[in-house]
Amino acid sequence: MYFQVHQPTRLRLYRFFDIGKDSHYYDDFTNRTILHRVAQRCYLPMNRILLDLIKKHGGAFKVTFSITGSALEQFDRYEPEVVDSFRELAATGNVEFLAETYYHSLSSLASEGEFKHQVEKHRSEERRVKTIEDHFGVTPKAFRNTEMIYSDSIGRMVYSLGFKTMLTEGAKHILGWKSPDYVYTDPLENRLKLLLRNYSLSDDIAFRFSDRGWDNWPLTDEKFLSWLKAADGDIINLFMDYETFGEHQRESSGIFDFMRYLPDVVLGDGSFEFTTPSAATRKYKAIAEIDVPDPISWADEERDVTAWLGNELQQDAFNKLYEQSEKLALLNNPVLWEEFGHLQESDHLYYMSTKFFSDGEVHRYFNPYNTPYEAFINYMNALSDFILRIDDAVATSGQEPVRKPVKKKKTK
Repeated sequence: MYFQVHQPTRLRLYRFFDIGKDSHYYDDFTNRTILHRVAQRCYLPMNRILLDLIKKHGGAFKVTFSITGSALEQFDRYEPEVVDSFRELAATGNVEFLAETYYHSLSSLASEGEFKHQVEKHRSEERRVKTIEDHFGVTPKAFRNTEMIYSDSIGRMVYSLGFKTMLTEGAKHILGWKSPDYVYTDPLENRLKLLLRNYSLSDDIAFRFSDRGWDNWPLTDEKFLSWLKAADGDIINLFMDYETFGEHQRESSGIFDFMRYLPDVVLGDGSFEFTTPSAATRKYKAIAEIDVPDPISWADEERDVTAWLGNELQQDAFNKLYEQSEKLALLNNPVLWEEFGHLQESDHLYYMSTKFFSDGEVHRYFNPYNTPYEAFINYMNALSDFILRIDDAVATSGQEPVRKPVKKKKTK
């Protein structure tokens, strides 16, 4: 079982007339309020449940987390008790922490240099911020990209950073007849082992658990065990947002009780053991390569990157942001680099999605804006001010970057 922990640095209402006058882009009150709510509903009670389960079952119960740098910064600022509770879990030795992009960004689709910088910043090699190693005393050995975005070429970049295990989505269009319940490898770097999310079983918990219209409601631990036993493979990967517990699926739905007794039922049956990604890829050999020429993710029915880059608004914002990389490299200003990082958070682009139909409800649930256009205007106003600050800094430094043609991001 693997859980993703992320909280975006939400933008305040940033008007056109603020450009050039006020360079504070973030809604501190909303960020603090939401984080406190989610901490009380999810992080603290679930961490207590997991700690109790580890104490009860000893080494037989294991879980895995990735926690973004953006979330860690907010924990340190607003809810340090949450960090303490994760430290307690880390101290058991039964929890693996994964590496990912520090800012939960799409840098793997834009800039190899920026991608590698963010991964190292998240993992351990950063003096100005507290990293995973600083917080929990462990250096991540396995990797999970933002929103599980993966392709063959991204896999090669990940391996070059020293990772031998990566998590991604078991998307039907890349698996075909194959099962997600085995270990696979990247075709460009076959020493990188891939663990694929079983999205059907994962989403039974993450999305369908409290849906009374679902023909399998209510989901009991015994029923879920029967589905696990019906799967055919070496390993079943249940990957989901940690906020599933108590936030997306409220306590009144019974989600905490489900999780509290699931290890008893699973371990009591004797058919399965709980493991972590690094341990799993040491134990099981890869059965085949998986060819993924175009990026996949765990988002929406398409399992691609159109949730963030599927329309012209998103592509325009994405391209305009990453056009600033060269000037920032010239300046090497830590304040501007940090601003650049937070403006890269994939959530900003997600809010601009124009998807409807089956995926529309999911997008609306996570979106603080009334329309994608409002999200775009607000973001571009903040980005315009950021660009002014960069240009002023370049002019003051007396240096001009060499202009190179920018390769525009297009997504069909």
